Amino acid sequence: MLLLQLLVNGLQTGALYALTAAGFSLVFGTTRVFHLAHGSAFVIAAYAFYALSAAHAHWTLALLGAAAAAAAFGVLIDRAVYAPIRRHEGSFFTLFIGSLGTAIVVQNLIGIAFGRSVVAVTTPLSRSTEVLPGVYVAPLAAVAVGCALACFTLLHRFLGSHRGVALRALAENAELVRAYGVDPARLSTLALALGSLLAVPAAALTVATTGANPAMGSHVMLISLAATIIGGVGSLRGAACAGLLLGMAESLSVWVLEPQWSEAATFVALFLFILVRPTGFFGRAHAH
Repeated sequence: MLLLQLLVNGLQTGALYALTAAGFSLVFGTTRVFHLAHGSAFVIAAYAFYALSAAHAHWTLALLGAAAAAAAFGVLIDRAVYAPIRRHEGSFFTLFIGSLGTAIVVQNLIGIAFGRSVVAVTTPLSRSTEVLPGVYVAPLAAVAVGCALACFTLLHRFLGSHRGVALRALAENAELVRAYGVDPARLSTLALALGSLLAVPAAALTVATTGANPAMGSHVMLISLAATIIGGVGSLRGAACAGLLLGMAESLSVWVLEPQWSEAATFVALFLFILVRPTGFFGRAHAH
């Protein structure tokens, strides 16, 4: 039954990884900005959800507050950090440094405001019940999978709309997008806001299961990056599948290894994909 328990845990973790990875993939695939501060959006959403829940707000209000905080962060970093760098024709590396600096600032501000220890929200849905002999499942596991399916369905429909098509075209030819009367700067801000919003359900569910701390943004970012590479750069379905794969691999590794080695499974999977299939699940090879 241990294997079945690990599969259930991996499915829950993978669903959360899929959401955060898709958010990073959306931003990078459309704006070509290595959004290292994507993990910061996750942390901001997590602590906003925690703070509102601690103030006895209903979970729906806490979730809406977390979504507003994450989206506001996405808009702010695009307009206050990325846009000025682009106006001065800053390089890819300059944008990377701006994102890194923002992530460090956010981590320290959260640490000052809430402390460095783990915070958590306790709900009745967090309590596991025995569904089979030796297999325990919390209702939040079903919520995590359901949230992932709902978010990806809504995202798929949005990307099929006029605005979504323009967003996907942004990475290919910004000038062509401008020629059709759409401002690339606004599309970039939209991509950052949407990417940040995709991290909100995962952030809230993480606070209600394992808890959150100010430094967890780096882990979220590493998972998102690995999933983007494994899934194929620019492919949202690839990032989703890879996030699920990494969650399963991280959980199942406990079956044969010590728990402290579980995170190493992510990088083993990444290394194997770089060697065997550098373009990822759904990536395309580019001619040079």
